[in-house]
Amino acid sequence: MIRTRSLLSAASRLRRLGPLVLPTLWGGVAVTWKLGCPMAQQPGLAMRIATSVVFFTVGTGLILGIRRGLSRELERMTAIAQATQRVLLRPPPARLDGLAVAAGQLSASRGATVGGDLYEAVATPYGVRVVIGDVQGHGLAALGAVVAVLGSFREAAHDEPELGGVLRRLDRALGRHLRERARDEHPACAGREPREPEHPAAEEFVTVLLLEIRADGEVYALNCGHPGPYRIARAVEPVSVGDPLPPLGAFPLPADLTSYHCTRLLPGESLFLHTDGAEDARDGAGRFFGLEAVLAEAARDAPLPPAVLVRRVHTALLRHTRGRLGDDVALLVVRNDRTRVPAQPAEPGLRRTRPAPSPH
Repeated sequence: MIRTRSLLSAASRLRRLGPLVLPTLWGGVAVTWKLGCPMAQQPGLAMRIATSVVFFTVGTGLILGIRRGLSRELERMTAIAQATQRVLLRPPPARLDGLAVAAGQLSASRGATVGGDLYEAVATPYGVRVVIGDVQGHGLAALGAVVAVLGSFREAAHDEPELGGVLRRLDRALGRHLRERARDEHPACAGREPREPEHPAAEEFVTVLLLEIRADGEVYALNCGHPGPYRIARAVEPVSVGDPLPPLGAFPLPADLTSYHCTRLLPGESLFLHTDGAEDARDGAGRFFGLEAVLAEAARDAPLPPAVLVRRVHTALLRHTRGRLGDDVALLVVRNDRTRVPAQPAEPGLRRTRPAPSPH
């Protein structure tokens, strides 16, 4: 097994060096010709031009070979990053238990496809459960917390009958991550609680919004310091998600975690969830992005599919900031596509008749 791995590693190195082989051989021949061939030693303009052409060709070949190798390596790393995004922050299913769902993310880190925001939607026996969150900071440094919270949610959403139980599971998973990170980065902190301020990992926290959309369209929420969603019907209105709880990782959760009934999502209506990077985005003059105005303009059109609405907001956001985001942005849209079945009249043969009066 070890020998096989060594052979594969050697073969990989040879493939990366392949584009440089021909220019290197050509350069060796040119140097040998310049130093060993009597004709190359003769003075004259023609000979100097010929020598310059040979060495210019060799240098060009080397540069193109290196560039080709770097391009292949960049393509390989891009493919790995995209595969990581599909596993870590996978797109939600287009339909979940009669709901249409779409999501998307923009990373503030240049060249990164994932950042410090997270989202997920799953169908459970208790309704469709949705999470959206924002790790303090952005970019690759926040991926550990994203992995911890999302991994816990994907398990707890199916196991816990109450949203409060789901939230406690997320809090415990984040606490384990912070303890492990503190131990790895600073072994002296191994026995301490992750919330102690002596270590940078203790200052990391995650804002989270949990939603549960039940079969009748009733929506319940638990909010840990995260922006509330917008409800899109004939108009756009912000949805209250109750008094905010502390962000995960900042303070202990309270003993009572009763979910808050925030709205009812009727057929054809949508919920637009976002992280604070959307509303906090500014243009070059310091003006904030008008998220509610963009949603109101979209609501005036024919009902938009969730994926189209996500793309429209992304486009408007990038246009407003000219592509220079100050924070990661995550968007998630849920539309109720369940049909309301009208009450059916009773069949004639099944109508209740008034009993005939008794002759006595």
